Amino acid sequence: MENALLIGLSRQMAMQRNMAIIANNLANMNTNGYKSESMLFDEYVMPVASEDSPDKSLSFVQDIGLNRNLADGKLEPTGNPMDVAIAGKGYFKVQTDAGIRYTRNGHFSLDAQGRLVDVSGNPVLDDNGSVVTFRPDEQDIAIARDGTISTDQGQRGTLGLVEFDNERLLKAAGGTLYTTDQPEVPVEKPHVVQGALEGSNVNAILQMTNMIDVTRSYASAQKLVDSADRMRRDAISKLGQAA
Repeated sequence: MENALLIGLSRQMAMQRNMAIIANNLANMNTNGYKSESMLFDEYVMPVASEDSPDKSLSFVQDIGLNRNLADGKLEPTGNPMDVAIAGKGYFKVQTDAGIRYTRNGHFSLDAQGRLVDVSGNPVLDDNGSVVTFRPDEQDIAIARDGTISTDQGQRGTLGLVEFDNERLLKAAGGTLYTTDQPEVPVEKPHVVQGALEGSNVNAILQMTNMIDVTRSYASAQKLVDSADRMRRDAISKLGQAA
C-alpha cells in the first residue's frame, strides 16, 4: 500500500512541475522571441519493491529535463525602425551585468547615451563585440537584411548575430535571455527584418489541451493515492479490532 502511495505521489509531483511549465508557456504567449518548452519524462525502476517481494520492481515517474521548441515565431510588422526580427537561425548578443547573453527578442530602443538596448536596458553588441552606439546628429537608422547598420552619416557596423552547435544546450537566463558555455559561431547568411518582431511560437490551443491532459492525469494519480490510503486505514482498523 505504501508503494502505491509513493508511485502515485511521484506521478503527482511530475504533473505539478509539468503544469508549471505549461502555465509559463501561456503566460509568455505574447512575449516576443519566446520559445515554448515541454517536460521530458522517464521511468525510474527500483530494483527491489520490498523484502517480501524481492522479485518485483517499482516503476516511478521522474522528469529528466526540458525540451525547447526551436521553431520560428510569426513575424509581426511594427513599423518601428528600432525593432528587428531574425528570420531563420541566429541570436542577438547583449551585454548584461552578468556577462554576455543571447536573445531573439529584437524589441530594441535607444537609451539616453545613444546606445541600442533591449527591453531590459542591456546594450546590444555588434559583430566585433562592441556596443552599438549612435551620435546625437545621426538620423535615418537603417538595418539591412544581413544586419548591416547605417545612418545618414554612413555605415555604423553590423549587428552581432551568432548561432551554436547545439541550440538545445542554451540555458534560460531570465526573460527571453539565454546563456551557454558553447563557443559562438557567426551566422553564415543572416536574415533580419527591420520594423518587425518575431512573436512567440506558443500554440495556445495545444497548451490548453496539454493542461487538460495534465489535470486528468493528476486526478487519476489522486484516486490511486486515495485508494491506497483507504486500504491502509481499513487494514489498521481491522488489526485494531482483532487485538
